[in-house]
Amino acid sequence: MSAERPDVVLVRHGETDWSRTHRHTGRTDVPLTDLGREQAERAGRALARRDLALVLCSPLGRARDTCRLAGLGGRAEVLDDLAEWDYGDAEGLSTADIQRQSPGWTVWTHPVGGSGESVEQVGERADRVIARIERSEGDVAVFAHGHVLRVLAARWLGMPAVGGRHFVLGTATISELGYEHANRVVQRWNDGTHLLG
Repeated sequence: MSAERPDVVLVRHGETDWSRTHRHTGRTDVPLTDLGREQAERAGRALARRDLALVLCSPLGRARDTCRLAGLGGRAEVLDDLAEWDYGDAEGLSTADIQRQSPGWTVWTHPVGGSGESVEQVGERADRVIARIERSEGDVAVFAHGHVLRVLAARWLGMPAVGGRHFVLGTATISELGYEHANRVVQRWNDGTHLLG
């Protein structure tokens, strides 16, 4: 924690069958693979020395299991706002699948169709998470999903939600947001060194 401002540790959930095959996994509750469970345990060891005042977690099973296997599940406050992007008609499909019918499509630049969320709606949820983080009296760990964490990082920096397209997150990686003086910054991003070996 820097000068009464919390540092924010972001942990993407471990591998699932759908993340491994690059399928959009929003609200479908796909479980962790064996590798994903091992990744979660390794993330927990990497965080073991952190003094965390607050642990926040998505309500979806893959994030909750990652948090639990990391040893922090008993402390987690579950926030619906940390659920992954609702991809609507894109759910279960890869970008490559969709681009066969709609060249140039990305989740960042095109509507997802059906009941899905816009990038701006995901940004509004991220803003509410940031407001909850700012009420913490110490450092915060956030266990969630690739796209919602990318949007959260963009909003942390004051960028539009679509700015999340500039950040990439591997499964079970650890990132850190914080402050330099009064400025919000990215201190570490997409760190997977704890997953090696």
